[in-house]
Amino acid sequence: MKRPFDLALALLALPVCLPAIALLWALVRLEGGPGFFSQARVGRGGRVFACWKLRTMVPEAEKVLAELCARDPQAAREWQTNQKLARDPRITRIGAVLRATSLDELPQILNVLKGDMSFVGPRPFMTSQERQYREGGGSAYFHLRPGITGPWQIDGRGATAFVDRVRYDTAYWQRLSLAGDLRLLARTVGVVLGRTGQ
Repeated sequence: MKRPFDLALALLALPVCLPAIALLWALVRLEGGPGFFSQARVGRGGRVFACWKLRTMVPEAEKVLAELCARDPQAAREWQTNQKLARDPRITRIGAVLRATSLDELPQILNVLKGDMSFVGPRPFMTSQERQYREGGGSAYFHLRPGITGPWQIDGRGATAFVDRVRYDTAYWQRLSLAGDLRLLARTVGVVLGRTGQ
């Protein structure tokens, strides 16, 4: 029932999500640069797809990251371990708000309609992170469509190393159920309202 549920929920949510995406896109554009951002992510079965988000970082963010890691060994170690930075200079002002509320993820409803993603599932990771994920023992991820929300996105997002995703994804795969997905969706509302995303 997972795919039919995703399609039904996406169609119900579109009339609300599309105007919200348009408004937020316009706000992002006010800071300069494109409003949307797409990045190659690994999906079910290892298939690569374009994951869509509202842009939260400065243009040429990868170049900024490379320069930061080259001059700051501590930042380089933090990125290598966590695949994120506690104080990320690439994030824009509106981007910080979008990340805190997780509203930057709204365009991924289009990924759900296309079949690349599910509303609930593992956090999709970048192609450059696949080797690290596999070396950490991860395999359950590849049986699932990655999700807009999920156990790691709710519980581990701001306080875990990248490899810890393996534990979250394996537990989710082992306990997969529609009732469990509904509980995670309900908890996601609290994350958005509480602005605890990063």
